[in-house]
Amino acid sequence: MNIKPLGDRVVLRVVEGEETTKSGIVLPGTAKEKPMQGEILAVGSGEMVDGKKVPLEVKVGDKVIYSKYAGTEIKIDGNEYLIVRQNDILAIVG
Repeated sequence: MNIKPLGDRVVLRVVEGEETTKSGIVLPGTAKEKPMQGEILAVGSGEMVDGKKVPLEVKVGDKVIYSKYAGTEIKIDGNEYLIVRQNDILAIVG
């Protein structure tokens, strides 16, 4: 992948959700809930606040939870990615 997000945006690889329930029921693709967890693959240079560049709090490799309907989905070389603003990231999973 050769994509560089701008400003306060980051590129995520979405972590796929569970395909079976805890009781062992297999869910079809249409019944699965949209995943809200991903791994950061690229980060922008930061955002401008009061004329000063503020670096992002997240870094490449972080696993994060993001807002349910956040971002723009893109497809490059057959792989799906999500571009979101740092404000749409809710937490870093440790």
